[in-house]
Amino acid sequence: MNPQTAGSPGIRELTQECGGEPYFNEAGMIIDGFECRGSSVPDMAVRDVLINGDLRLRQPSQAVPPSQFGGEALLTLVQDLRDTMAARDGAGLAAPQIGVPLRVVIFGITRNPRYPQAPPIAETVLVNPEITPLDPELEAGEEGCLSVPGLRAAVPRWRRVRYAAFTPSGEPLVREVDGFHARVVQHECDHLAGILFTDRLG
Repeated sequence: MNPQTAGSPGIRELTQECGGEPYFNEAGMIIDGFECRGSSVPDMAVRDVLINGDLRLRQPSQAVPPSQFGGEALLTLVQDLRDTMAARDGAGLAAPQIGVPLRVVIFGITRNPRYPQAPPIAETVLVNPEITPLDPELEAGEEGCLSVPGLRAAVPRWRRVRYAAFTPSGEPLVREVDGFHARVVQHECDHLAGILFTDRLG
């Protein structure tokens, strides 16, 4: 599929269903660039990652409607994000990076060659996340991005944050985090607003 259409990149009119369940947003639009692969969450599906310069990375993402929580389409999207992140040694990945403009991110790290000194973070999926700083202190730390290959830089981020979101099944999730965990969640949630880490460099 070509996820780019004139006037509204990544979205087209609702014309298909995913396992009997339409994959649509509150505007009644289906997300293109998304394939349903049967009635259950598919096996490994590695998606292309959009690269800086693709205008879809600059498109603000839309909230996932509550009616989609726990549904086939959302679970398939999460599996695609998980598989793509793992295949590319990512510490996190946001749905817009694979051409799906929805407010969904995944992150987590055990041992990662791109971040060899990073502490472990349990895999976490956030749907419709919101971030609140817990203090005004900023801390610079090195970041890279799968959508900006070959570039790393020290990026200022809030040191401590609270994030509130839903799990894919619709359960509320609230955490207070600091350090690398806080950095990763801020980086991924920036993608939902069409922001890349290079935009935060002085």
